[in-house]
Amino acid sequence: MARPKKTPTPSCPPKAATVREWLTRQAQQDLLRFITCGSVDDGKSTLIGRLLWESQQIFDDQLRTLQADSRRYGTQGNDIDFALLVDGLAAEREQGITIDVAYRFFSTPRRKFIVADTPGHEQYTRNMVTGASTADVAVLLIDARQGMLTQTRRHAYLVSLVGIKHVVLAINKMDLLGYQKTVFDTIAADFATIAEALGFQSITPIPVSALQGDNVTARSPHTAWYQGPTLMGCLETIDIPKPSQHKAIFPVQWANRPNASFRGFSGTLAAGRLALGDELRVTASGQTATLTRIVTADGDLNTAQAGDAVTLVLDRELDASRGDVIALAAQPLEMTDQFEATLVWMHDEPGLLGRAYELKLANQWAGASITSLKYRLDVNTQAHESCKQLALNDIAVVNLALSKPLVFAPYTANQTLGGFILVDKFTHATVAAGMIRHNLRRAQNVHRQALSITREDRERLNGHKGKVIWFTGLSGSGKSTIANALEKELHAQGKRTYILDGDNVRQGLNKDLGFTDADRVENIRRVAEVAKLMMDAGLIVMTAFISPFRAERQMARELIGEDNFIEVFVDTPLEVCEQRDPKGLYKKARSGQLPNMTGINSPYEPPTAAALTINTGVVDAKDAVAKISCHLAGCK
Repeated sequence: MARPKKTPTPSCPPKAATVREWLTRQAQQDLLRFITCGSVDDGKSTLIGRLLWESQQIFDDQLRTLQADSRRYGTQGNDIDFALLVDGLAAEREQGITIDVAYRFFSTPRRKFIVADTPGHEQYTRNMVTGASTADVAVLLIDARQGMLTQTRRHAYLVSLVGIKHVVLAINKMDLLGYQKTVFDTIAADFATIAEALGFQSITPIPVSALQGDNVTARSPHTAWYQGPTLMGCLETIDIPKPSQHKAIFPVQWANRPNASFRGFSGTLAAGRLALGDELRVTASGQTATLTRIVTADGDLNTAQAGDAVTLVLDRELDASRGDVIALAAQPLEMTDQFEATLVWMHDEPGLLGRAYELKLANQWAGASITSLKYRLDVNTQAHESCKQLALNDIAVVNLALSKPLVFAPYTANQTLGGFILVDKFTHATVAAGMIRHNLRRAQNVHRQALSITREDRERLNGHKGKVIWFTGLSGSGKSTIANALEKELHAQGKRTYILDGDNVRQGLNKDLGFTDADRVENIRRVAEVAKLMMDAGLIVMTAFISPFRAERQMARELIGEDNFIEVFVDTPLEVCEQRDPKGLYKKARSGQLPNMTGINSPYEPPTAAALTINTGVVDAKDAVAKISCHLAGCK
């Protein structure tokens, strides 16, 4: 395939004398971010490659590489395979699919573009959400031979979910069906039907052949019946109005103090406008100050607009740092520690009620847990389905509780303060992306009551500190036996104690819980809360629970406090526990009668930094009690 002969675009000025004019034009052009999405093999990468080719955004060395890769990996015989321009990963080229999000920049005389090529496979839905989160327009491809597919519906819903209001419906591979108008009309009508509930402001169907170039940048003679714009023409002219934001939102990226004479707060103004002389407020602390300078790399400004990267200098020093959000004092922002949100689950590990995660909202971090799974959404029917946990690519509406209040806004009002991610505390993997729907009224209606008698008063009366001794280990390891013997010893010393035993608690407080992973998480969450209350009463609390997951034990540690939490790992080997089998549970599990037995068909995650480790296969209860008592007394 010969390279098309065209006049050089403004992206490559022919003479040095025109560079300044070219740079001026480039600076004046607006930027459109768009994504391509759709089902597998709909031609997304080929379409972007065709756009880059037609706009002459390929250098000679890239062309030579593309020609070589087309011979090695391509699917078009001796012709250039345009998809290889954006399928950058070796795995993508070998499999002929898009896995990661590939970003490309190109420009025309009318506009600059950043395009994200997003994966079509369902298992990479999380990557598609990443690409869509910053886009203004979605180019949704549909294979004319296949029509509407499940993944097409999924991507259409996700596009609406992240707030994209403009869709270009590229009905691709029309060349393979003889450019039939009836095929185009049927698919466009089918999409319009499912889009009625998605709130798009514009839908522009275009019949294209990404491979042949029909209606990509030039009108095709094969579709004389089509009178609409070409794909490039649509992208060049589509109007994306700037969101009207009245409140200024400035998340602090870092406190900038290069020397003793300068102190400012650096970041990007996410919304609104700031001007010299404005009275500003640090939202969390309520501190106020007057804006005296707006510093940029190119000099000071009198005003800053949304999107500007600036450093704010104030007339007095404030205690603020990364994670704080600055706003106009006259237009304060809201804070909450509970809200309803839409979650897109992005991890193989299931999302469980009560499990502790880290939440990042703008530059703010807080502990977070799902307190209610309201429903999961079926993207095909838009039906609401009940669920007890979240699996990879599930989309659900949930309630979340935070460890501290954060500055927020509904996602529809502001994406910066409305969009967040959930992060696993141990692996630091991003497990979910979320969009805040609204604050929960209970967050404003529930306030902590100050009590006259404190924990210190109760401890003074008891004559000892309150503590939580958390025994963890397999069933039959000896947790309850050691806890019972320890309580007898402490009771003999005149100390106030209580044992929270797994079986006993499940006969009352946790009677409604089973033994699924989700129920085990909730079981430990409730026990941790009760143990904290008992410790606040000045008691030495012993908990004897398998507590198989590190995440929940860490949640209990953080809730109770590092100084008050003593983790005792009863590290008795599985074969010893199974030989004992005091309740006959292992026998039932081996015969298939007990499907969620920890150590057999449900995992146990051993502690990595327990305060004490005891193997009751070699240490008896008396020696174990002596070891724990010594630890409590501070023995070396």
